Amino acid sequence: MILLKKSCLLNCRCLLLLLFSLWRPARSQGPQPPLNGPCAVSMRNGQLLISYDNRRLLEAAVDPKQVSFLHIENRTANRVEQVFVLESGNGAEFELDGQIQGSEESFACEADNPPKAVALVRHSSGESKSLLNRAVYDRSRDWVLSFDLPAPVSLEPAGTSEGRHIYHFHVKTSKLSIRFRPRFYQYHKGLTYFEPWTYRIWDKPVVGWCSWFAYLNKVTEQNIRTVADSLSSVLLPYGYQYLQIDDGYQQEPIGKPEHWLQPNNKFPSGMAALSRYISDRGLKPGIWTNVSFADSAFANAHPDWFVRNDRQKPVSGEWVGYVMDGSNPATIDHLIRPVYDSLKKEGWNYFKVDALRHLRYEGYNSYPSYFKARGISREDAFRSVVTSIRKSVGKDNYLLACWGIRPELIGLVDGCRIGNDGFSYAGLAQFNSFNNVVWRNDPDHVELTDAEAFRSCSVTSLTGSVLLLTDKPERYKGPILEAARRTSPVLFTRPAQVYEVDPSRIQSLGRYPMEVSGDGPRVFDASYTPFTELYSLELTRPFGNWLVLGRMNDRHARLPLSELGLQADSTYEVFEFWTRTYLGRVKKELVFPAIDAAYNCQVFCLRKAVSHPQLLATNRHISCGGVELISCDWKGGLLSGQSELVAGDEYDIYIQVPSGYRPGKISTEADLLGSKLENSLLTVRMKSKQARTISWEIEFLQP
Repeated sequence: MILLKKSCLLNCRCLLLLLFSLWRPARSQGPQPPLNGPCAVSMRNGQLLISYDNRRLLEAAVDPKQVSFLHIENRTANRVEQVFVLESGNGAEFELDGQIQGSEESFACEADNPPKAVALVRHSSGESKSLLNRAVYDRSRDWVLSFDLPAPVSLEPAGTSEGRHIYHFHVKTSKLSIRFRPRFYQYHKGLTYFEPWTYRIWDKPVVGWCSWFAYLNKVTEQNIRTVADSLSSVLLPYGYQYLQIDDGYQQEPIGKPEHWLQPNNKFPSGMAALSRYISDRGLKPGIWTNVSFADSAFANAHPDWFVRNDRQKPVSGEWVGYVMDGSNPATIDHLIRPVYDSLKKEGWNYFKVDALRHLRYEGYNSYPSYFKARGISREDAFRSVVTSIRKSVGKDNYLLACWGIRPELIGLVDGCRIGNDGFSYAGLAQFNSFNNVVWRNDPDHVELTDAEAFRSCSVTSLTGSVLLLTDKPERYKGPILEAARRTSPVLFTRPAQVYEVDPSRIQSLGRYPMEVSGDGPRVFDASYTPFTELYSLELTRPFGNWLVLGRMNDRHARLPLSELGLQADSTYEVFEFWTRTYLGRVKKELVFPAIDAAYNCQVFCLRKAVSHPQLLATNRHISCGGVELISCDWKGGLLSGQSELVAGDEYDIYIQVPSGYRPGKISTEADLLGSKLENSLLTVRMKSKQARTISWEIEFLQP
């Protein structure tokens, strides 16, 4: 009888739990991964239709009587690739006119490196309209749809519909190959942890200052306070937001949470007070930590928190010290989380985590038997450390992995220091397709030296990379400061190529699981030797589309406009930003003038020529209007616009005035400082005492 009652009671409880589970709202599962399989394709009723992931990708009108159709599919390991070949029967040309659809994270680009093309790194701010584009890449679902060479293709953005980006394409050829590759970055490029449907790219500017090369580990609290005072007045108005303190504040031996949180005697006020001091000056506090552990007494007192040898003694390695075991929850709870939980509470917004390569190479890779014996993946243990840091600092704070390429941390970090100590723009061509798709590329800190200041700042800004200065504050005065002011903020860009312009490093990326030493750069880390000197940034705004081209040395004396994705038979106005020089109109090719030794680089703005006066550039930023211009319009003989001005900064507008026009009345809500017309270039100068948005208007008269 008692057993029967217990059974009935158990059944009633089970029934109630079942009813509750049916009533309870379903928990959100988040975005589902896209299919790693072929797309569906059909040709019927005069339509070519391609669908994937329950979405229509491509549709186009085609005459099946005029062309034949061939479908080729290939699978190699996890890589799926399809090619659809359309060919006329008699070699006559046919036309294909249609559209491609992608998500809000899709963009037009090049998918394959064209043979014999000039090595040019391309990025875009806004939708790209370049004639070089032959593909659409959709980051949110990691697929690319492309048109193979040599068929001529016109591909351009055509607006949005129901949250989907639309791209119109037109082809006139006798044979066309359309190529589809799903899971493109994840499997075709070999980035196993790239799952973009689970995370978004940090799309805010990452611009600021780091203490490392300025003070090394001798940095003091007073140094940081002095820099904060200087940055807030000199560079913050131009977009330099972060002040990141590097190695030198912590106690030794490094590793214990209290040695990170209770600084050495060079920082008597403590780290929380320093964070407040930085924040009170309008800056965002950033801080360096690392994953090394040097306290031998502590490690031997807590051996279970570390990787151990066959005698159960904690092992150690060069640069990493005693190897913290990320697979042990106790290690995370006692050695990792307390540090980052506390730093976040103190108000730090930028977290640079160093020695990650050493934890992986000298640590986990060097002791594979430890993890194998426990049935634990080395990569899972490694990711566990950074996952715990990510959870502690939160998604609203910037997290940088340092140093060298760390493909196993994709999806966990916002940025990656892609090379060795010391700035080099070589990596911005070696990992150009990673930037703002996989993470934010960090080429390391920029020193404003006479030889490199303008070049380093220019190429970093044009590629949408992380820009941190690292000089003593007394350097921030005089003409050299223009290099920093005119390249900030860094615009959020997308790569216009989803291949590496310089593939020399990525081809060895698969070696990282076997590396056991992080002493010096590995063959897959960004190098110091630049492959190309040409970097372009295409800008599209509601009021116009133009191209900015950075030239970092004089390797090329001239460049066909077609290599820039411009119309070879059209005429373009050319303006050099740093020297403020109008170079006139060009057609078919751009012949470069000599590089001014004061800058050691050039930045050209190219706009399609028109028959009336037009704005060529402004002096605010090397994007030539891409940062501060809100509007710009020509109507009824008036050129007008709105601009966001920096307080106290002279703002210059450069306008090309065709023959037959002359400037008349100039109106501006700022203080007008003057104007000058010389060689058909009108320069209008103005200034505002306060940072604000102003309207301006210039009248042009004709005889």
